[in-house]
Amino acid sequence: MKLSFYGAARAVTGSCHGLEVNRVRLLVDCGLQQGRDEVDNAVLPFNPAEIDCVVVTHAHIDHSGRLPLLVRQGFRGSIICTRLTARLLGIMLRDSAHIQESDAAWENQKGKRAGRPVVEPLYTLADAEATLELIHPVEYDTDYTVCDGVRLNFADAGHLLGSAIVQLWLTEHGETKKIVFTGDLGNVDQPIIRDPAYIDEADYVVTESTYGDRNHTPVASYTEDLAKLIDEAMSAGGNVIIPSFAVGRTQELLYFIREMKERRLVTSNPNFDVFVDSPLAGEATKIYSGDLRGYLDQEALDLVQHGEHLFTFSGLHLTQSSMESRALNEDPRPKVIISASGMCDAGRIRHHLKHNLWRKECIVVFVGYQAVGSLGRHLLDGAPAVRLFGEEIKVQAKIIKFDGLSSHADRDHLLHWIGNFTPKPKQVFVVHGDENVTEIYAQSLRDLSLSAHAPDPGEIYDLATNRILEHGTMPVRKKSVPMNLSIAYQALEAAGERLMAVIRSNKGGANRDLKKFTEQIEKLIAHWKR
Repeated sequence: MKLSFYGAARAVTGSCHGLEVNRVRLLVDCGLQQGRDEVDNAVLPFNPAEIDCVVVTHAHIDHSGRLPLLVRQGFRGSIICTRLTARLLGIMLRDSAHIQESDAAWENQKGKRAGRPVVEPLYTLADAEATLELIHPVEYDTDYTVCDGVRLNFADAGHLLGSAIVQLWLTEHGETKKIVFTGDLGNVDQPIIRDPAYIDEADYVVTESTYGDRNHTPVASYTEDLAKLIDEAMSAGGNVIIPSFAVGRTQELLYFIREMKERRLVTSNPNFDVFVDSPLAGEATKIYSGDLRGYLDQEALDLVQHGEHLFTFSGLHLTQSSMESRALNEDPRPKVIISASGMCDAGRIRHHLKHNLWRKECIVVFVGYQAVGSLGRHLLDGAPAVRLFGEEIKVQAKIIKFDGLSSHADRDHLLHWIGNFTPKPKQVFVVHGDENVTEIYAQSLRDLSLSAHAPDPGEIYDLATNRILEHGTMPVRKKSVPMNLSIAYQALEAAGERLMAVIRSNKGGANRDLKKFTEQIEKLIAHWKR
């Protein structure tokens, strides 16, 4: 009875955990590694053909994004998830496959001229379609026999529509152990979806720790605070640009905007237009507007039962084509534009930033986490200008971080959730957090007299005897580099980093030498500035 940590161990993305019971091998999640967590998504630390089943906690790509790769490399078992997760996987895996194919095509277009070998996409749309055929939906609170010796029950994780806490009862040699995987545990009092369910007993718990070292900033009212920002921009004749994750966060925003329109909170322009400029977000919104029985919180359920549409209101437009997207920036009328990607590193949002960042009357509202190194993070950190599509854009729009919007439980809520177990679990495994955060949260659990530790990647644990069978090792993570950066440009960036190292090494040098060095750099900047 073995538990293996294949992904999201001392890392935020790439969730993937293995179980071996009665010679049956299961995975809980199979996600893409992203950003600074990325090692090599194409390399799986197991033979996919030997995996019998995958249980998916929810549809986010860092938990599901390598499923098509698993199928491409020989997996033919069943994929078990909730009904709404299955629906969302249908659009998200197809979208991910499209990105993989497009990135490979772009790289090959440049590589052909440079004489480089052909790059294969991580997986294709055909792989995604084959993956979707293997999905077997199971509703919440339903006992399901996965295989001999493995029983499953999903509880609501309150993180994303359809997200699940996975409860597994494993029986081997007449002995049964219960293990619980939180997946991503949701924040409380979110619109639309329910609060996370509490579980009261387990032998082992594998818990996320994204915000295990801090709490969210309280917000008095999402609806009223956001309405004030929209009113400010509308009064000045400007646009409100909202970079947003296509699935989950965009639908929350539409929920808030529907309410502010009903209450006519934007007094300068109560009938303002809202454009959701993301085909993926549009498809996700259609799913959120479908059959949500058994998935809604009470407030949303009451609205639906009274004939209300959660995400439909006058002035809402879902754009599809690139032509429609371009037209938004040619229309001078004030509007709200919600677009992906949420961190501004790709997608249509970059075009909208190009056309609005330089305008003092506009407001850019960030409603999600911005990773270090992302364009969104640069803007939040006060960048005076950014470069978009070869053009330097001066940042004159108002940049706002809308604190408090998070789909993850914070530290106090994580501790409250884990404190519900009676008796205490034999062992708590802390995953899905930055390396330092996983250890901080593990220590917080130990301070509450819980046995807890943050496993290293590759660690194998024996659940029957409650001991480590094989210690893991920390991999050397590669620096994430967008595929559309040329090798020459990557070399230029590396040279720039070396130049900064030389500058720092001259700290404390003679003023005459430092002045001469500065003049040389200024001449270099003047020569190459575009």
